[in-house]
Amino acid sequence: MYSIEGTKNLNLKIYKHEKIIVERPYINFNNEFEEFKNLLIKQFNNDENITYIHFGDGDYYFLRKEAVGSATPGKRALSIPYNKFDITPFIEGFNKNDYICIEVLKHNLLDKYNTLFPKNIINGKGKNIDYNSKNRCIPTEFLYGIVSNKWIFKQFSGSIGLIGADSKLDLIKKLMEYKEYQEYLGIEKFNDYISIPQKFACDNLEKIKNDCKEQMKNSTSKIFLVGIGHVKSGLYHHFKTYKNAIYIDVGIYIDAIAGLIDYKRPYAAGWINYKIKNFDYKKIDDLQYVSRPENEKIIL
Repeated sequence: MYSIEGTKNLNLKIYKHEKIIVERPYINFNNEFEEFKNLLIKQFNNDENITYIHFGDGDYYFLRKEAVGSATPGKRALSIPYNKFDITPFIEGFNKNDYICIEVLKHNLLDKYNTLFPKNIINGKGKNIDYNSKNRCIPTEFLYGIVSNKWIFKQFSGSIGLIGADSKLDLIKKLMEYKEYQEYLGIEKFNDYISIPQKFACDNLEKIKNDCKEQMKNSTSKIFLVGIGHVKSGLYHHFKTYKNAIYIDVGIYIDAIAGLIDYKRPYAAGWINYKIKNFDYKKIDDLQYVSRPENEKIIL
């Protein structure tokens, strides 16, 4: 039911005992994935200014100011203790985006969203995150799938930019110098590389906003693939005021493009991690979360 052509997904095995897959089946997954791709093509052709933002576990803990995982101050997104940090612009900013995206197969993420934003679901109006409602959000699996099977590169080649952590974008730039990697992705180049700090981007939201605005002044991309961690909650909706484009929060799939993705991430088991010989990978803060053998990899 949840297959995406051109990908291999071992993530289902991690959640095979979760009741949500049985209790809340997404019965139109495959048909709506095709509808989603057609929607993107239409939005692209119409030069629409659209944001797709993903809501995950880490976002839930961060917006609740709970020191769990990536939301722990001092670990990745934030160095300031929560009792000295103003979460307001992040809470208010998250739902100013056009599409809220949640993983269909992830345990209780829907419930976490509803707990955090109960006013967003009122009698089926507004952003109703009931997966079987006509007003539901976009499943995050769709965002992962179009990168993992490389459909988005082939469909929109010559029009795509990246927004992500500076060190990962530097790595991707180097990978894209290799013809072999260009051929693997099915794209000759990324038009723009809009960078934010790898660590503690949430500390100074205004500075990050200004930096992104300046970088995007002369950007030419009509689609941006975005993976910027928790700062997205306060930053993401501002992108539309900096540059008219389609913004897709692919999250961990920025790591895939950088050749770093864990094979047990959703739809990532068939991805090949391209590596650069003698590159210093220790400076990269990757998001691997299980001990695992490498994805099949190729050394450039």
